[in-house]
This record gives sequence, structure tokens and C-alpha cells, in this order.
Amino acid sequence: MSIETQQYHARNLALAGVCQAAALVKQVARTGELNQKAFSTSINSIVITDAANTIDVFGSLDELYLGFSTLINQLGNDDKAKDVEITRYVANLLTLERKVSANGKAMNELSERIGQIQRQQLHMDLFDSQMMSNLASIYSDVISPIGRKIQIAGSPALLKRTDNQHKVRACLLAGLRAAVLWRQLGGKRRQILFSRQSILRDAKSALNQSTTLN
Repeated sequence: MSIETQQYHARNLALAGVCQAAALVKQVARTGELNQKAFSTSINSIVITDAANTIDVFGSLDELYLGFSTLINQLGNDDKAKDVEITRYVANLLTLERKVSANGKAMNELSERIGQIQRQQLHMDLFDSQMMSNLASIYSDVISPIGRKIQIAGSPALLKRTDNQHKVRACLLAGLRAAVLWRQLGGKRRQILFSRQSILRDAKSALNQSTTLN
């Protein structure tokens, strides 16, 4: 496999990571429930900053099952499978990423705050309520002020709960992390439009492989 092909696959992995985070945001906001495996993968990806390759950020193709299935639904020909809310979340995250990446001060602060989380992991589990609060505060303090706030649609009762607010913000942070990775791998928004069929084929291949993994 050529380096260019490897980068193409890696880019689609990162895009699936964005889609997975967006799908998780909707799950929390609409139902209060989460695909725990996908949630664990996305949140862990925030603190994996020295991976040898892209798949190591997420663990395996199997860990991105929700992301790839969401990507396929969004890019496929079945209009009924498309989700307007998820489309909006993905688009907002990609837009926000450009603003954050162009802001050197924000990127430095983001790196510093994630480093603090990594150090705190020596003493606390990443999914402890305090750690989720810390992840959420990174999004609120560093990311949210930079661009237009992402409006979350869902159940007002669920979104009033502090634990759900923390999960939503942590998932948005994970989505931004994947978006930054996607951009670093050469991702551009026009590729999603003009290379839709190619991305779709790659996502279906990855999804088929993930279903065979144990």
C-alpha cells in the first residue's frame, strides 16, 4: 500500500471519528443513553497524543463501528438514513476546527490542558465524574469562546442534567480532536463533496472488516 493510500485511509478513520463523536452527542441529548464502547473510544482518543499511527488513536476499526456506520448513512444514497442533526454537528465541528487551529494561543492552551488530564489519569479514571467535568471545562474554556456556539438539540430535561452536559462537551472535544487529526492528514471539506463515493467505499470496507474483528 502506497503512502498516499495509507494517508487516505487514515484520513477517513479521522472523519469517522468526527462522525462518531457527533452521533454520541445526539445520543446523549436525545436519549440520555450512550453506546458505551463508542463513547469510551472517543473520550480516550482525546488523551492519546503520541500514537504511532492514526488507528492507534482509536484502538481498532471495531472501535469506530458507530463512526463508520454514521459516515455511511450520511454519505449514502438513502435519504431516510441521513440525519440532519448529525450533519449539522459534523459541519460545525469541521468549521470550529479551522478557527481553533488558526489560533496559536488556543492550540497551546488546548495542549497544556490535555497534558493536565494525562497527568491526572495517574490518580483518577478518565471516566470518573470529576475527570468528565475537567474534559468538559476544556471545551467550555478553550474551544467554545472561539467560534459560534454549537446548538445542541434534544430533551430539555436531559440537557439540564450536569452529567449530560459534561458528556456532550467531552464528546464535542473528542470530535474536535478527530477533526484536527483529519485536517493534519490533508482533509478538506470539498473532498467530502467531490470524493463522496470513494470515501463511502472505503468506509464500507472498514465497516465490513470491523464486523469480523474480535
